[in-house]
Amino acid sequence: MGCRDDYGYPLTTSDGAAAAYVAGVRDLLRLRRDAHVRIASALAHDPTFALAHADLALLGHEMCVDVDIASRLDDARRLAGRATERERSHVHAVDRHLQGDHRPLLAHLTAYPRDAVLLSIAMPTIAFAGVTEVPAEAWAIVEGAAPSYGDDPWFLGLLAFVRQEQRRYDEAMALACRALAADPTSGHAAHARSHAHYETGDHVEGLAWMDAWVTGEGAETESLTHFSWHAALHELSLGDLDAVRKRYSEQLQPRHTIGCRALVDTGSLLFRWALTPDAEAVPGLEEVARVTGRGGLEAPATAFLGMHAAVTLLAIDDLDGLRRLATRCANHPHPAQREVVAPLADALWALGSGRASEAADRLGALAPHCWRLGGSDAQREIVEETRIAALLRAQRYDDARTLLDARLDRRPSPRDARWREAAARPPVVE
Repeated sequence: MGCRDDYGYPLTTSDGAAAAYVAGVRDLLRLRRDAHVRIASALAHDPTFALAHADLALLGHEMCVDVDIASRLDDARRLAGRATERERSHVHAVDRHLQGDHRPLLAHLTAYPRDAVLLSIAMPTIAFAGVTEVPAEAWAIVEGAAPSYGDDPWFLGLLAFVRQEQRRYDEAMALACRALAADPTSGHAAHARSHAHYETGDHVEGLAWMDAWVTGEGAETESLTHFSWHAALHELSLGDLDAVRKRYSEQLQPRHTIGCRALVDTGSLLFRWALTPDAEAVPGLEEVARVTGRGGLEAPATAFLGMHAAVTLLAIDDLDGLRRLATRCANHPHPAQREVVAPLADALWALGSGRASEAADRLGALAPHCWRLGGSDAQREIVEETRIAALLRAQRYDDARTLLDARLDRRPSPRDARWREAAARPPVVE
């Protein structure tokens, strides 16, 4: 029958290359570290393996893996002619996806729903940005593939993430626990479970479970800094700033991060920590900015990275950089960059320029559109928290309390309760 992947699709390559590729994909789907190394090793066995070339280009684009994306993509195109129809479709879908056209990828998944690598790409998760701006469309893609996967633990973890995005937290937790019972190393299931704990305000149990998982079954997971970020978010919500400081020092300093994670995890944690009532001596974001690089800050590849770049530039007081980011995004071909990131950068520029009330109003106008930035509710909250800080700086305490009351209605949080108390007792002007 020749070489096949774990989902039954033929692979046009040698036995050794197929084994390496399949192992790499298994690791990728479980979010284990160095999946790209195993996929790359397939090319040592067979340099003509088009699928491995295409997927390395894909990981370079999506996960900031250090590969020559253009060369890998060129080789994939050149070699695809010798492959199966499914592999040719996969290569074409990756090629167009990297050019910003996601339609071939969606068509591919209709024809080949068990192509797990590309189904992963379609859903915004810990690893990937997704292929649609409308969350319901991404959910539909995953739900439509469900009959093809049954009780596959990787898929159950992916579906659990969909359910928590839909705010069906009990279902998300049940699916995540089923997946983890079948495969305790499942990174997607662990990620979905971490969101379900956070969004329901289950901070104590969520923190205990996360700490146990990352030192146990999840120890080989790629991007453990993101799971550390989740743990720190629980600590932040509990108001345990000493624990946040310890976790930052031991697990979340920029030197511990890989690829974009310094910006997305460390940068966002430091920013939100600095906004927290009673926070003192919070480390600055200068090292995050250095690790990210000027290109990543002023020309982010996605709207999601653009959101994090904007708050980082504000944190380091780089108002000129914010202006350049806003200008570049305003002329970007992607509508979310133009219509959400550019005005976000403008709003943060206003905040950095001392125009807090104007900034708060601009951020408020953006609130209904922040879902277009990608990522999760927990990540996009950074915009809401910045708005609260702007309202307090502008001495608009009633408006700040309204936002904080809504947050506390969503879930309990000692940090937000303390923030609410501070907003209820504005400083006395003598």
